[in-house]
Amino acid sequence: MEIKRDFYLDKLIKRKHNGLAKVITGIRRCGKSYLLNTIFYHHLLKSGVAEDHIIRFAFDSAEDLHLLGENLIELEKRNRKADPEKFMDYIRSKTTDSGTYYLLLDEVQMLDCFETVLNGYLRKDNMDVYVTGSNAKFLSSDIITEFAGRGDEIHMYPLSFAEFMTVYQGDKYGGLSQYMMYGGIPMVVLKDGDADKAAVLSNLFDEIYIRDILKRNKIRNQGELEDLLNILSSAVGSLTNPEKLKNTFRTVKKSRITAATIKKYLDYFEDSFLMESAQRYDIRGKAYIETPRKYYFTDLGLRNSCINFRQFEQTHIMENLLYNELRMRGFNVDVGVVSTTQKDSEGKVIRRQLEVDFVCNAGSNRYYIQSAYSIPDAEKQEQEIRPFRKIDDSFRKIVVTKDIVPSHYDEHGIYIMNIYDFLLDPAKLTSFEETTK
Repeated sequence: MEIKRDFYLDKLIKRKHNGLAKVITGIRRCGKSYLLNTIFYHHLLKSGVAEDHIIRFAFDSAEDLHLLGENLIELEKRNRKADPEKFMDYIRSKTTDSGTYYLLLDEVQMLDCFETVLNGYLRKDNMDVYVTGSNAKFLSSDIITEFAGRGDEIHMYPLSFAEFMTVYQGDKYGGLSQYMMYGGIPMVVLKDGDADKAAVLSNLFDEIYIRDILKRNKIRNQGELEDLLNILSSAVGSLTNPEKLKNTFRTVKKSRITAATIKKYLDYFEDSFLMESAQRYDIRGKAYIETPRKYYFTDLGLRNSCINFRQFEQTHIMENLLYNELRMRGFNVDVGVVSTTQKDSEGKVIRRQLEVDFVCNAGSNRYYIQSAYSIPDAEKQEQEIRPFRKIDDSFRKIVVTKDIVPSHYDEHGIYIMNIYDFLLDPAKLTSFEETTK
């Protein structure tokens, strides 16, 4: 069954012939190779590109490596990468005229000196270069710097809920429950049955993500790393910092791990795209607050698998889901802070900080968004919108709820919308005033 990834295909199409190496990054198994070697490849063919002007090469393929006179098993045994001279000879044999050639390279980090090789091809007017990779080094978020400013990153996420629903056999309500439990890793989505999905997630977590982080960063204490992941999984959407996490380790695990080590581990998780952090932003003061931060998992299924599906707090899961959706749409997402003062019963001034779940910025556009699993009464609604009423700018303010309610404005001009409209109709976020006409 084919899962369309039109959102990312459009990004590749818009970047054709821009003189840069199109570098597809993202968590392993999110669909990078399929996007490049199947979806984009067929787009090129349909747009009239001759098949012999599309050069696909996978450096983890025994058959492709054989074309270079290389042996995959020998490379792995000797911990050696493919010879760049042999690869360049192969490319020379395939580029026989001055027409434009499309170079689609998978697992390119398995080619020795691949950065230098790719930079060489970028200097050729008739080469359009696209690459992806999935091992620990290529997952590093600093990979673009390897191309000395000549890389153009397309960051890819697991399936969005809208993409998930194109293959889910059921309604959106059942679909959202499945998505919140097992996430959007394509190979998990395509599995039948909850047991199979859970088994694949567990295997991916242990054999792919953890192993890559350990290998790339030469970590010796795997237990501490996994304990930290478990703690973060249990506290998705909660403010934390290395010092606070250190105290948790000492209290719960009787561990002497330092805050500095925890900070390194947190950076490793983000470098591998396993999770992202959201920084706090003082809306009135227009300044960032370095710590504490919130951490969100890139895929909900991986988060749930990490703690063996023991904790399924829908409030926190929904917040993580909305964060991922906003990031996928290209927003920079912060956690908003609104400082207020009020007097208590004795007349003393009390300073309080109200939280806005998400401050979303894209260019000159900004949205303030609250994630509210349910709004059963007026008191709960007032609680959710209270931070908004303390913000004195004119940017749009939105509450997203899982309640089945029609999209509408309240008397304060705050827009209330249900999560299904938010996830399945992106236009409602940017032009929701039209829905009331």
